[in-house]
Formats: sequence, C-alpha cells, structure tokens
Amino acid sequence: MSDALAQAFEGQRARLVGVAHRMLGSRADAEDAVQEAWLRLARQDPAAIDNLAGWLTTVVGRVCLDVLRARRARPEASYDDGLSEIVVVEDVAAPEEDAVLADSVGLALLVVLDNLGPAERLAFVLHDTFAVPFDEIGEILGRSADATKMLASRARRKVQGTHSSGEERQRQRAVVDAFLAASRAGDFEALLRLLDPDVTWRTYGPRGLVVRVGAAEVVNHARRGARAAVTLRAATVNGEPGIVTWGPTGKLLGVMACTVVDGRIVEILSVSDPKRLSGVTSAPPPSSEE
Repeated sequence: MSDALAQAFEGQRARLVGVAHRMLGSRADAEDAVQEAWLRLARQDPAAIDNLAGWLTTVVGRVCLDVLRARRARPEASYDDGLSEIVVVEDVAAPEEDAVLADSVGLALLVVLDNLGPAERLAFVLHDTFAVPFDEIGEILGRSADATKMLASRARRKVQGTHSSGEERQRQRAVVDAFLAASRAGDFEALLRLLDPDVTWRTYGPRGLVVRVGAAEVVNHARRGARAAVTLRAATVNGEPGIVTWGPTGKLLGVMACTVVDGRIVEILSVSDPKRLSGVTSAPPPSSEE
C-alpha cells in the first residue's frame, strides 16, 4: 500500500470509527471493524477505487452488518453482556465536554437501536446520522433505494422520542439531582416520590448482573448504601443524567445512569464491577473539597 493511500485512510479513520461505534455500540468493536476495512483496503488495487470515503463506508457498513447479524443469531455472545462501554463527563457546560457527549451513544438510544433489525439499524444510522444516500446504503444491504428508505423510515419511527431537547435534559438532570440529594440526606420518602413504582435497577457487580424491580426494592437498596463513606457527584453517563461514586481514597467505586420519564426515574443502570470500571472513559476525579 502506498504512503498516500495509507495517509488518506488515516484521514478517514475518525469518521469510520464514529460510523461503526454508532452501529455497534462498542468502541472496541468499532475499532475492529475499521481495522478489517484497513486489511481489505490493503488487498485492493487503489486504481479501482474511485471514491475512497464511499468505498470505506461501504466496507465498514458491511462488516458492522455481519456483526449485528451474528449477535442476533447468537445472543449469548453479545458484546459485554449487552452493556456498552461507559463514557462519563462532568455536568459542566464546556465545549470539550459537549464534544464527548456528541460522540457517546446514549443508553436509552442504544436500547432502542438494539431492538432494531440489523438492516433497520444500518439504514437509520448511516442515513440519519451520517447522511449517506439511500442508493449507497442499498448497495450495502442488497436492496433498492426505495426499500432502504422504507427501512430507515420504520427505524426512525421506533427511535422517535429517544432524543431529548435541551430543556428536557435539564428537567431530567433536576430529577436525578433530587435523587442524589435525597440519597445523601437519607430522605427515603423523597426517594419514593422520585421513582416510578415499577422502576428497574440493573447493577453490574463483580458477581454479575443483579436486577431489582419496584420503588420499594430500589429504596431499600439505596438505604443499605446510604451510610457508606463515599463521595457522590452528578455526571453525564453515556448521554444520560447520572451519578459517579468515589471512595475515601479517590478510587472509583461506581457509575450510575438514570432514565427519566415524566419527572420520575423509570430505570437505573449502575456498574460497580472493578473490571468494568477500569475501562471507564473520562471519569472526573473527585475534588479536594469533597
């Protein structure tokens, strides 16, 4: 491979990783997909490629499609037990943090995308997020442009409503902040008011996944952890309002993301498994004041 072609590929790498990340929900899987595109490019005659960006997008799209279909066929082999990588940023309106949020895949959106068929997911992500024309997406799927447009439209209807406006995100943040304050104060009546009666709390701990259902069960679990000597901080976790927990020595102990609907928390996802936490991206360290 010529140096010029390798340099051109590197110029496309960030965009390709973004495409694959949104398709697969995992940075590691996205990097693998892009690496596969690199290997396939190395076996190609550069003179046969008229549009490198389009060619690479097509290859990455097909690789991602194969991965998604394999997950459907073998759900027990799904990535990381269905839990995507964790991206944490402080809730401070700084441009660099906005960029991190824009690049993360929100937990709620990821859940919706996982419910789409592989073809629907590819059509939606490539067209609605990266403005790839339907005829090019159709080539990846082996379908007509009109059929691909219908796939994207169907996927869009399923996804509709998962993206929150700025005002809605602020309202959701306020609910989680109130939950954080009630936890700190041990105000369990307030906790009950903030939780949907059928709230689900999924915790990924060292021994695996534990699921708790119902406001009373969630409050009882919060009560058991209320006396712990920890530092709690509001944060945004994979695009969702959440909480980060630190130990007295500054060790990261847990990350929590909350899904808020109509002013109440309907789902909590938390991670306390040290192995998983070791891969947390951009977790803010506790300040000396806390």
